[in-house]
Amino acid sequence: MLVAAAFALTACTSQDPYTGEEGVNNTTIGAGIGAVAGALGGYLIGKGSSDDRRKRALIGAGVGALGGGAIGYYMDQQEAALRQKLRASGVSVTRVGENIILNMPGNVTFATDSSDVNARFYEVLNSVALVLQEYDRTLVDIYGHTDSTGSAQYNQQLSQRRAQSVAQYLVGQGVNGQRLLVQGMGESQPIATNDTAAGREQNRRVEIKISPLTA
Repeated sequence: MLVAAAFALTACTSQDPYTGEEGVNNTTIGAGIGAVAGALGGYLIGKGSSDDRRKRALIGAGVGALGGGAIGYYMDQQEAALRQKLRASGVSVTRVGENIILNMPGNVTFATDSSDVNARFYEVLNSVALVLQEYDRTLVDIYGHTDSTGSAQYNQQLSQRRAQSVAQYLVGQGVNGQRLLVQGMGESQPIATNDTAAGREQNRRVEIKISPLTA
């Protein structure tokens, strides 16, 4: 089942796509991202109240939940680490309330019509994995997106495979798989027009949402 994630963009700071330029750090709490549910693949399978089950599993394993003013500070520190690691990498970093969004353009992450991560992108994902391991009190949602070329069914499947490939790579680098939720969004959430080659290139992407683990 495919469920759209609505990105609320109030009270946020951002980084210009693909430029590596930093935005302003922000501890503001308020804007959020819609909940995501659905059927997932592989060892990252989750159904129903996936966030609740992830939280229970992590807290039960001894990962401390964040609360109060500690949330903003913790996410600020993680955001700063990601911006430093991903500068000039082609990955944009956007702060949305308590959450951090990484946008990984498909033209640098995957070859055309492939779900295999490009070898030249390994170093970038290694950097992401290092930060995620250091800041382990967060949940990590990975969304695959495509342009509208081809059938909706094929695009859904391709986006799922691409998101899964990124998740599997991160787990292979030591990120706890219990933190991860994977969702293929297909062509349902374009960020640019699909009527031009440049727009379609922006729509082919993988996004990682990093959110604080709270009780």
